[in-house]
Amino acid sequence: MALPEVTVPTVLAWEDDPGEPPSDRMPIHRPVPDLDTPPLPTAIAGRAPAPDGGMPGSAAFRYWTAADALSRGSAVWGPLMPPGTTWHRTVGPKLTVRLDEGEDLNAYYDRRSLSFFHTTVAGVEVYSGESAEVVAHELGHAVLDALRPQLWNVASAEAEALHESFGDISALLAALRLESVRSAVLAETRGFVEASSRASRIAEQLGWALRQRNANGVDANALREASNRHFYRDPVHLPPSAPATELSSEPHSFSRVFTGAFLKIIAGIFQQQPVRDSEALARAAGISAVLLADAVLAAPVVTGYYAQLAAHMIAADQELHGGEHGQALRSAFVRHGIISLAGATSLTGEALREHGRGIAESGGPGPAAGEELSDLTIPGDVYGLVDGVAVTMPTEQTRFAVAGSDPAGGALEPAGPRQAAMAYIEDLFRRSRIGVNEELRAETSVVADDRRTRTHEIVRTDRGDGLQLLRRRFAARPARATVP
Repeated sequence: MALPEVTVPTVLAWEDDPGEPPSDRMPIHRPVPDLDTPPLPTAIAGRAPAPDGGMPGSAAFRYWTAADALSRGSAVWGPLMPPGTTWHRTVGPKLTVRLDEGEDLNAYYDRRSLSFFHTTVAGVEVYSGESAEVVAHELGHAVLDALRPQLWNVASAEAEALHESFGDISALLAALRLESVRSAVLAETRGFVEASSRASRIAEQLGWALRQRNANGVDANALREASNRHFYRDPVHLPPSAPATELSSEPHSFSRVFTGAFLKIIAGIFQQQPVRDSEALARAAGISAVLLADAVLAAPVVTGYYAQLAAHMIAADQELHGGEHGQALRSAFVRHGIISLAGATSLTGEALREHGRGIAESGGPGPAAGEELSDLTIPGDVYGLVDGVAVTMPTEQTRFAVAGSDPAGGALEPAGPRQAAMAYIEDLFRRSRIGVNEELRAETSVVADDRRTRTHEIVRTDRGDGLQLLRRRFAARPARATVP
């Protein structure tokens, strides 16, 4: 007697993104996702639809696409979280996800939940929560906040840009968990993984929608393209906004430097595999994710943060793999100027082993999760405020003597914490990112009252002895100064 065939319940979902209209992409069948998996459980607000219902364009389809993306993103980072680590305490036991919070071309994480929106552009309904890449990006913000909560409020362009890069890297890694995507990438790039592919083009549909409103506001083929040649500059000396073809201190723009290097790291590790097939690409992505997670935990929050992250990724490879992937790492970071040539070659195996011994003797690689950074009070009249404003500075102790490349040769001297913090807050005002209540504004106030662009707020301190700058959210798209 033949045994009955066992079928696993499935849902329809996008592999990565709906694609730029008109798109010929088709959804695929995926196992019904489990959102309760520790240590990063999530919960989508509202009742779950039946697994067998929902074609593209329906609320049920959007639910299961988002659920599948959340499950894949948690599967990327969950095994890499230190024991006992979960969401930031303000989130609660599960990260709530709200798939349609109204009309906007945006999505954000606000230390309580993930929120997504919709709007109609050129006759096409665009739901940010229907893109698996946008969902994985926002989840990445919450993951990084769990790993390194000090990055939430620090006045540092590089720290904020790393948050955006980590989100795009999360989207890339979640996509590469699928064999179908890996095979498509290898076919499209002919094995040259650092080339542009459907995985490197982050959020193509949302990027298309934003380009209908500002042709130069985002990259030409996506919201952001990980396959890029953007070269490091100290963000203190960059303009606050610029066309997408250029680099600015705006965090989404500046994030592309680190994301570009990370894609090249995956590509370099992939080239080291004895057989360069889909499984080899999965291994390369997994190794890269481990090295990044280790570096995020260990790297000090300082000016020149990108260079410290890079050095700590190289150190993690030395510790975990005996430096097997050091050449791929150094090459990627040098090509994007994140570490100077002299800095990269100074990170010898012996220097890294000595660093590792010192860290072990001191009891661990990084600060406690609850450790706070120091504040600097800046005169408020410069910004049209009635009192001085306290900002959190990137002031941890640098561990590696490395820095970004000077385009003219050699290494750049990073800006000091005070200069970096002041440049950061000025850029927030220039991009209309700060909300300030009327009673805190001087007659010379420069605040623009547009709630849609805000990521920060200036409030009275709990002690009532001045003002302080607080972050309220990380948003998915560039500021309105760049994209109207």
